[in-house]
Amino acid sequence: MQKLPYYYQNFLTQLKKFDGIPALLLRLYLAPVFIMAGFSKTQLLNEEVTGFSAIMANPNIIAWFGDSDWGLGLPFPALLANLVIWVEFFGGWLLLFGALTRLISIPLLFTMIVAASSVHADNGWFAITPTNSSISPANVALWLGIDSAQASLDNSDQTAIRLEKMRSLLEENGNTDWLYEKGNIVVLNNGIEFSATYFIMLLTLFFIGGGRYTSIDHLVAQRLLIEKK
Repeated sequence: MQKLPYYYQNFLTQLKKFDGIPALLLRLYLAPVFIMAGFSKTQLLNEEVTGFSAIMANPNIIAWFGDSDWGLGLPFPALLANLVIWVEFFGGWLLLFGALTRLISIPLLFTMIVAASSVHADNGWFAITPTNSSISPANVALWLGIDSAQASLDNSDQTAIRLEKMRSLLEENGNTDWLYEKGNIVVLNNGIEFSATYFIMLLTLFFIGGGRYTSIDHLVAQRLLIEKK
């Protein structure tokens, strides 16, 4: 028993050799999300447009950024739309290789704040509406005394009724074997869940960096350390 603290401390020392793995996994998870988020906002005008000039905001995206009636109502929509595209697209590639990880995490964090507050906030928390209120995570909030969580549970019950109606209509009028072959149907709530999750992951990368042995940041830091010696 007296050696347990020693063994535990030795375990922690050895564990540090692998602390680049969590950062690597976070980067591999986030990179495709942001690369495709940026790319999806672009429009290749013709096949001859290549390189940096092709990474430009779709006019519909610019209109969505600027229109206050059906969009975000942001000032300088063309500038902001293109900035978001460049940050997401090229930032995703930087995350993939672990280059300038902490630096690129900052603007990506801001894009998640804007996305959560201006696009998803009115829809609550969930990205996909839970349809079984008895196992909804909103129950935890209710147990903690957050009374507004009851509205989420009520919404789950109402959504379950509508989802069941959708299924019955499909069963009566469609080929459900084919329709459900690739997965079941859900109700999109479009809340802040994904934006908040990506924000937390980016914030983690901001503090821990790209990861030991698994990122360009680490290789560059090691090279600079050797040169200083």
